[in-house]
Amino acid sequence: MYAGLTIDTTKLNPLQVEQGWVKSTKESFMASGITKAVWGVAMATIVAAAVYFSFRQQPETVGSRVAGRDIPVPVEVAAVRHGPLSLWRTFSGTIEPKAKFIVAPKIGGRVSSLYVDMSDQVARGQLVVQLEDAEYRQAVLEAEARLAVAEANRVEAVSRLEIALRELDRTKTLFNRGIASESDFDAAKASFLTSQASVKVAEANLKKEQATLTSARIRLDYTRVRADWEQGDDKRTVGERFIDEGNTVAPNTSLLSIVEIDPVLAVINITEKDYPLIRSGQQVKVQTDAYPDRVFFGRVVRISPVFRESSRQARVEIEVANDDHLLKPGMFSRCTLELEKAENTVSVSHLSITRRNDEVGVFLLSEDEKTVQWIKITPGFVSGDQVQLVDSTLSGKVVILGQQFVHDGSVVRVANASSPPAAGGATVQ
Repeated sequence: MYAGLTIDTTKLNPLQVEQGWVKSTKESFMASGITKAVWGVAMATIVAAAVYFSFRQQPETVGSRVAGRDIPVPVEVAAVRHGPLSLWRTFSGTIEPKAKFIVAPKIGGRVSSLYVDMSDQVARGQLVVQLEDAEYRQAVLEAEARLAVAEANRVEAVSRLEIALRELDRTKTLFNRGIASESDFDAAKASFLTSQASVKVAEANLKKEQATLTSARIRLDYTRVRADWEQGDDKRTVGERFIDEGNTVAPNTSLLSIVEIDPVLAVINITEKDYPLIRSGQQVKVQTDAYPDRVFFGRVVRISPVFRESSRQARVEIEVANDDHLLKPGMFSRCTLELEKAENTVSVSHLSITRRNDEVGVFLLSEDEKTVQWIKITPGFVSGDQVQLVDSTLSGKVVILGQQFVHDGSVVRVANASSPPAAGGATVQ
């Protein structure tokens, strides 16, 4: 009640507000001298009362019963699918060369010539780096000279042996005739034995100098650094260069990296869950950010028998053909494998899966599309938005939206009437 005016709010209708009742009431209030502040409070009270009574006059809600009948629950449905279903999984990986080694010198020295550079192709056994070799050439010359002296000494020793042998034979003849004394015979024999030993010493010294010359030549050859390998293609590629001409390097200093990039390896790491599903020879689709529209094909060639303790993952190597050398070591890759495939199986949309009383199931739409039935299921693998149903003959349509408002036997109204029908009607065994 405001300033002598009494309003019966029980007789208000919200339509009165929309059809001008507010305007006429405001004019009546103003004519009675009511202030704007009082007018605002009064209107707020009136509108609240109108809304309350209007809702009391609308008893029908979703899922309620009116005059003994159920109110249909609006739902959306999707057809149960029958046919092949595959489990595809994409793993992140890295492109690596099939083979890689570091070219390093066995001796130290200054780099006098560098014959290849990064990205150049090299052949098996090709000379790639030349170290300064003047000192080693001189060592070879000295070894050759010593070998010549040793050869001359051997020749001289052999000549002395021949002379000592003739002297021994002559002295022996004279001794047998009684002309030479026994001491003369012993002296000739001792001279022969000494000459024989000198020959052996000369021959041993000759072999020593030959070995010294061979060693000097080997060390000279070490100044010519070659890229050599045993297996794989006869040609490979220089991946990196670590030195420049003029650098002084120590033994085993990294000079170049040589890689084999046709084919390459796409390396991924898999968890224990996926490990049993990976097989040697399995086909793989490989994609990279550098060529997003290009799909490369490879196959699994090696699966690690151990898991890393730090990550609990196992290494898998995928061999990918790379004839045009587009794939480069170090690139990021996405490798897609078909882990499982069911030729003829039943699957439903993942949106239809729901839980009731700690059981997993779906709501199956009846053939007349008026009610739903709760069906318990055993989910299998997930492929995209489809979930495989294990040992199921389910067919028809299942609810994918509105499950929270229905229960077994609920009356429903299909909101997406254009949904494609499932073959064979709604049946389950």
